[in-house]
Amino acid sequence: MKWQGRRQSDNMEDRRGLGSTGKVVAGGGLIGIIILLINIFGGESAQNLAPILEQMQQGQSAPTESRELTPKEKEEGEFVNALLVDNEDVWTEIFKENGWTYKAPKLVLFSGQVSTACGGASSASGPFYCPGDQKVYMDMTFFDELKSKFGAKGGDFAVAYVVAHEIGHHVQTLLGTSAKMRQMQQGLSEAEANKLSVALELQADFYAGVWTHYNEQMKQILEPGDIEEALSAANAVGDDAIQKKMQGQVVPDSFTHGTSEQRMYWFNKGFKSGDIKQGDTFAEIR
Repeated sequence: MKWQGRRQSDNMEDRRGLGSTGKVVAGGGLIGIIILLINIFGGESAQNLAPILEQMQQGQSAPTESRELTPKEKEEGEFVNALLVDNEDVWTEIFKENGWTYKAPKLVLFSGQVSTACGGASSASGPFYCPGDQKVYMDMTFFDELKSKFGAKGGDFAVAYVVAHEIGHHVQTLLGTSAKMRQMQQGLSEAEANKLSVALELQADFYAGVWTHYNEQMKQILEPGDIEEALSAANAVGDDAIQKKMQGQVVPDSFTHGTSEQRMYWFNKGFKSGDIKQGDTFAEIR
């Protein structure tokens, strides 16, 4: 992906390397993996994770000193910032074309643990969007997990896909889709409510594809293999792929993010069409 030399956004907060004195949120080992699987790619369901994480807080304080970011971390920050700029440009244009006004979210890079308007979270949560403060939160170590534990190809466009997916949740917040979905979930069985969660996540995948379509037209960013990296990431985090890998069986009623096939399909549909109006993922469950 071509990203060097881009301007930088004022909407990114890099909290890596900052000292802290807060309580540690347990997230390592088996518990951390379970949390990661439950909340992978976060989205609106990040709010449901906060009480779990708070119950798992350690009683002692774990102060850390501030440190200088490594050259690798600095480059990662510049790359993610460039992705943020690209998302701001694309969604501003799409909203303008539809007579809407786009308000850009903030993006926070953190290490280990973070406090948000949706509660405390650890790096085990995976990247997530918090509608309470309209911020995307990311610990870059997630992408190592994506490759080593879930078999994704990795690469810079896998990161671009994840960022675009999470900002897709911000778009849903601005358009009122997320709030409407939560209202629709009231009174439903867990299985039926999960179907609505799947539709919300698949729409965020679709929006990631739409962003890719527009960004390629506007800035010619794609290089050979980029789309394959995005599809590999989408495939790796399908509910069926994760469940089969971790528990040896698939339980469709418990899906909250969609199958690998669904996630790849909706990303591809967004990428090929570039038409935000073709992303009614909720129509499939009506």
